[in-house]
Amino acid sequence: MDITSPQQLSSLLSSSRIVVVNFYNEWNAACKAINPLYETIAGQLSRPSLTFTRVNAEQQPQIATSYSVNNPPIFLIFQNGQMKERLGATNPQRLSDAIKRLAEEAESAGSNAGASGGAAAGSSSSGGTWLGADLPRGYTDVTDQVDVRGLDLLNADSDFGGARTLFESSIPTTVAMGKGKGAASGATSVKKDWVESDVDEQLMLYFPFISTVKVHTIQITSTPPTSEDDDEVPMRPKTIHIYTNRQHNLGFEEADDVPATQTIELKESDWDEKTGTAKLELRFVKFQNVYSLVLFVVDGDGDGEKTRIDRIRIIGESGEKRDPGKLEKIGDES
Repeated sequence: MDITSPQQLSSLLSSSRIVVVNFYNEWNAACKAINPLYETIAGQLSRPSLTFTRVNAEQQPQIATSYSVNNPPIFLIFQNGQMKERLGATNPQRLSDAIKRLAEEAESAGSNAGASGGAAAGSSSSGGTWLGADLPRGYTDVTDQVDVRGLDLLNADSDFGGARTLFESSIPTTVAMGKGKGAASGATSVKKDWVESDVDEQLMLYFPFISTVKVHTIQITSTPPTSEDDDEVPMRPKTIHIYTNRQHNLGFEEADDVPATQTIELKESDWDEKTGTAKLELRFVKFQNVYSLVLFVVDGDGDGEKTRIDRIRIIGESGEKRDPGKLEKIGDES
């Protein structure tokens, strides 16, 4: 989906490590010619830390003017909110190479950050830097197969990170800080790279995959601060319904009528004290050919009013690539 306001673009630039923006005009022949390449690149390279989106320069003149875009197609590449590259359509290969280079740099930086976390992180893998628990023998981290363009998260408090945050490969901020006083106090200097529910403790997360995957385990990291006033502290998830191969997210009322593929109830002993991570061990036979998952957090473990999730990792095997399709949800931050 196209960017529809300066505020939406600003939010995207602050929530994704690298953002590629395609400024275009509907009537422009050069824009029409390069659009298929842009879609192909987006389908190949989209990941939690790398977001592709578009801006109609005529419909969003304020955005176009602010970045001196007066002759689309123009491609701007941002890293950590700062513009790093400005490219035209005369050299498509240069566009592709620039995006790949920045993506590799970002992944390298994420790996170094994960390594500096020392014992706080569980381990690392080719699929992502952060792992809150050991991998089961014979399986790998396949979180990079999540199609972040299609994420949909219901009942999330907008003061915290969006759905993409859950699949970031970086070590969660509060784990890196050791869940110390700074993290517990909710200091404004602490990056809020986690999700909290809004009006009650329930969360509903939909995420598709770019390939068909076999899912063995789901790792969920939740690191709420400790406090004497438990009513004010978000809870870790307790009861989780998992649904496979839905075309879209479930509504909360709809979920009451749809049998879950598996329901898991987490106990306090399931959470690793060091990483704040629990493993959802699945009935593997029911998760063999998965193209999407819905995680429904029904309630939390405690007396609070909200639940919190910092990271989600998908462990299993990746299979055949799916058709990347159109950029229908690009730029959508749930």
